[in-house]
Amino acid sequence: MTDFTTRPEILGTFGVFTSTHWIASAVGMSILEKGGNAFDAAVAAGFVLQVVEPHLCGPGGDMPAVIYSKKKDKVEVICAQGPAPAGATIEHYTAEGLTLIPGDGLLSTVIPGAFDGWMLMLRDYGTMSVREVLEPAIYYAEQGHPVLERVSNTIKGLASFFEKEWPTSYATWMPGGAAPEPLSNFRNPVLAETWKRVIAEAEAKSGREEQVEAARDAFYRGFVAEAIDTYLRDAEVMDASGSRHKGVLSADDMANWRATIEAPQTYDYHDWTIAKTAAWGQGPVLLQSLALLKGFDIGAMDPAGPDFVHTVVEAMKLAFADREVYYGDPEFAQVPTEYLLSDNYNNDRRKLIGAEASLELRPGRVPGYDHQHDLTVAMLSEMSGTGTVYEPTMSHLSEKRGDTVHIDVIDRWGNMVSTTPSGGWLQSSPIVPGLGFALNSRAQMFWLKPGLPTSLAPGKRPRTTLTPSLALHEGRPTLAFGTPGGDQQDQWQLPFFLRYVHHKSNLQAAIDMPLFHTSHFPGSFYPRTSSPGEIMVESNIGTEVLDELRRRGHKVTVADPWTVGRLTAARRDKDGLLRAAATPRLMQAYAIGR
Repeated sequence: MTDFTTRPEILGTFGVFTSTHWIASAVGMSILEKGGNAFDAAVAAGFVLQVVEPHLCGPGGDMPAVIYSKKKDKVEVICAQGPAPAGATIEHYTAEGLTLIPGDGLLSTVIPGAFDGWMLMLRDYGTMSVREVLEPAIYYAEQGHPVLERVSNTIKGLASFFEKEWPTSYATWMPGGAAPEPLSNFRNPVLAETWKRVIAEAEAKSGREEQVEAARDAFYRGFVAEAIDTYLRDAEVMDASGSRHKGVLSADDMANWRATIEAPQTYDYHDWTIAKTAAWGQGPVLLQSLALLKGFDIGAMDPAGPDFVHTVVEAMKLAFADREVYYGDPEFAQVPTEYLLSDNYNNDRRKLIGAEASLELRPGRVPGYDHQHDLTVAMLSEMSGTGTVYEPTMSHLSEKRGDTVHIDVIDRWGNMVSTTPSGGWLQSSPIVPGLGFALNSRAQMFWLKPGLPTSLAPGKRPRTTLTPSLALHEGRPTLAFGTPGGDQQDQWQLPFFLRYVHHKSNLQAAIDMPLFHTSHFPGSFYPRTSSPGEIMVESNIGTEVLDELRRRGHKVTVADPWTVGRLTAARRDKDGLLRAAATPRLMQAYAIGR
């Protein structure tokens, strides 16, 4: 008899689509039904998520994707992470009186990357027109969509701030002077008009690819960039620093940037190969964690027992410590990723995982990087004691913090997309007049101290937390998975993947198991503080496990059942059978397929 799962594992052969919102999943599946492929479906759903989850992503945000194209027979990464503008220098920000980049406002903005990434995916891998992929988003922006409770609460919590400091956001999110009630029908007609104008400019050209290029130009070198430039020239707004600042993004910054396609960073774990972004994202921490855990008999551990939780958490602490010292945009810094993933390095590091929880941040030493190591450790040591970390919980449970969305899709031909769009949240910065969307706050992940891989510099990509996953089994592209959650994204993906690989559960069963994470290391988001030894665990893991983790020295915060993580996953079997699953947590994510 099959063990109970909260939802069925979706099975089919035609296509599967799973995302963090049921409407986006339905839209994605409808694109597959119309003959579109996985890439068309991901693009259409990505724009819909900007409408129905505006507290988690927006048109002014960013988007990394790990994809497999059947035609090219290749796993690749689409990098739609915009870099810092030309005016984003450490000197300028420190002259503004800042020691940390605020988590909101205009100084935290980098070049919006998501739109160009989606258009690049559509042009090079999709089959549909700009109109076909934008029309679902236009429909929900124009006709309305049911407001999520968290969206309503976020707007209500910011109502007075919007009214006083960000009037353009007040006009957009509080039409008539009141925040939308949960599940009321909410519209964003200005955004709908923006997309209609993009379509009109695209359709002034003939040919599908030419129309996609015209849409890119409309956004980055046309009316959208002009509206952003005009607004930022004069706008000076309040941010988390407690002062008002002007932004530095310009139309020239946008005109000279394009999303790119690059090779993934991979690691072999038993008979699986996991593909992630390079170290401009945090993705390699999952690979480093696997390199450490390869030396343990994970399959012999109870997947919800204290040995499993303890071992996985301690491995992640070591991997994330290395993230702080070594990760950054590889175009600006030498990142020793191969060394960090090497057997010799991890054989030594593995010895640090003992029976007790570590309360220290312990980055490893890489030959030739001693100065970088010491500089980073000294800076982080100076910061310790400057405040406690944001409540050790998931960012998506805090109404004023932004988060992220996720999409996994596999079509009948075997094309696969795993993508984690984010940024441009309704609470990240003011609405740009005439466009109906806000800019992002990704620059908060830079440091204002020179000499680090993540030091602020014009043209440099921030070391993002966005980290979609695609895994190959015995060399065959098999599994797409991911989750929102900032620094927790790889921390939730890792136990899911280990449980799935070692315990042969189905996708839904692996997603349903109790989740956990640590806030031991410095956070990527303002105010960048840490909580050594802290772990959060869902209470349904059991009191015996929680007590044992405390006995081992972990500072345990107990979360309510079904509150940690927003995982989704999709799989293609060797015989062509497709599978998909979505978390029941927050009661939003949904998997569809046939």
